[in-house]
Amino acid sequence: MQKITPHLWFDTQTSEATDFYVSLFPNSKVKNKTTLHNTPSGSPEIVTFELLGQEFQAISAGPLFKFNPSVSFQVTCKTKEEVDALWQKLSTGGQVLMELGSYPFSERFGWTQDKYGLSWQLIYTSGEDMQQKIIPMFLFVGDVCGRAEEAINLWTSVFPGSNVSSIQRYEKGEAPDKEGTVKHTAISLSGQEFRAMDSAHEHQFNFNEAISFIVNCDSQEEIDHYWNKLTADPEAEVCGWLKDKFGLSWQITPTRLGEMMTSPDQEKIDRVTQAFLAMRKLDIALLEEAYAGK
Repeated sequence: MQKITPHLWFDTQTSEATDFYVSLFPNSKVKNKTTLHNTPSGSPEIVTFELLGQEFQAISAGPLFKFNPSVSFQVTCKTKEEVDALWQKLSTGGQVLMELGSYPFSERFGWTQDKYGLSWQLIYTSGEDMQQKIIPMFLFVGDVCGRAEEAINLWTSVFPGSNVSSIQRYEKGEAPDKEGTVKHTAISLSGQEFRAMDSAHEHQFNFNEAISFIVNCDSQEEIDHYWNKLTADPEAEVCGWLKDKFGLSWQITPTRLGEMMTSPDQEKIDRVTQAFLAMRKLDIALLEEAYAGK
């Protein structure tokens, strides 16, 4: 099972948006839809879906959080034509952040927010065979600019089987970015690829809960490990959610919860929902009791 699952927070458009994303990529599908009842966000819909075989999850839970470019998704393309086709669909109705064109790092690249506000970087990789087609990219700006290296060192120490694949640094004369900070880095967390970079340019955004990352855990011991290593903001601890010291949101979640929430018995789902809404760190034993009706 995929260890880390990107989670997208929409206002009301989850089904519409996920159907749109699934239509863009081969080997993609909606896997499950679940409605939660009696939550602070009303009755939000949760959709689990796959893009190019990679799992994502999305929720319609109101207008509390908005997407911004602090987290984007890089799509690696084997041909320039693939870049152009995706660009046409993803940029329509959205906002272009970097125009589609030729750059020193790629002959064909563009960065856009789609019509739902989600950011995509489309890049031609000269036919290079990439194991992971869609790669989350973290942009460290504002108060956390210059801390990308600290973050990747933390994350690779927390997730087993992780490493820093490559790192490029800003050089002297690349102001406003400070010499030695991270221009681009590729990392692997438990076998999944991520990218990160610092940017000292002025940006009116930072990490928020609109995009979080679910860490799928097989045991309470695993939950305790990730929770204790990552949490840094007690006020952000709710329903298995936490924020790390850089402001990035994670959901430390038992895989068993996913099984419970796909039950055909809505009463069981409702009981489990009320149980986890009362928790900060999730407790598998208490969730099992709620599921069983004890």
